[in-house]
Amino acid sequence: MNPAFFAIVLLAVVVEATAGFGATVVTVTLASHLMPVEEVLATFMPLNVGMATWIVARNHTLVERSLLLRRILPTMGAGFLLGLTLVDDLAHPWLKAAFGIFVALLAVAELTGARERPASPGAARAALFGAGVIHGLFACGGPLLVWVVGRELPDKGRFRATLQAVWWILGVLLLARYAQAGHLTRVTLGHSAWLFLALLIALPVGEAVHRRIAPAPFRKAVFGLLLFAGGSLAVRTLMAG
Repeated sequence: MNPAFFAIVLLAVVVEATAGFGATVVTVTLASHLMPVEEVLATFMPLNVGMATWIVARNHTLVERSLLLRRILPTMGAGFLLGLTLVDDLAHPWLKAAFGIFVALLAVAELTGARERPASPGAARAALFGAGVIHGLFACGGPLLVWVVGRELPDKGRFRATLQAVWWILGVLLLARYAQAGHLTRVTLGHSAWLFLALLIALPVGEAVHRRIAPAPFRKAVFGLLLFAGGSLAVRTLMAG
């Protein structure tokens, strides 16, 4: 197990347990500098599903089921299915660069306060569909979903629980897809088992931070990190291409 990858996952789990999103974005964006994206996803996704299971089980009464079932899953699910049809193109350098640019632009939007501006129903639906496409490709639809749900659920507990319900449902589907495609191997599952140690260490820390810290400044710090990571990933990929 790469120590740098383990450290990235520690950070990612703290972020996710605190804010309700960000673990996969942080992991994929940073770990893509170390290994192929498909290997990162196959190794990290079992951990992400385990984390979502823990959080939803402890906070299931806070899940906004109407928002989840009537708005998020139908629209995001359609985009998710489209993303799965494109997932075999992950090895293409342009797609990796596009992902880095996407992360950097979303980080800029968060840091400049664009996320707080009102969105029309059409823009919200487009964002949910886009979140599904990105999630089918990279399991990283969080930023766009947050852009929509963040203004619907100001309560941080309901916000986090509802997002985690989405990640649990789509994460189980992604694991089935990875298994069918042969991406889940003894090697990746062995690495995933080691990463559960990171989950045991970082999840209680994230839970404690969630109870004590205001979510807004924490999100700013997370997106500042993602701006640097996404930008550097895009530049490095384009220069290598």
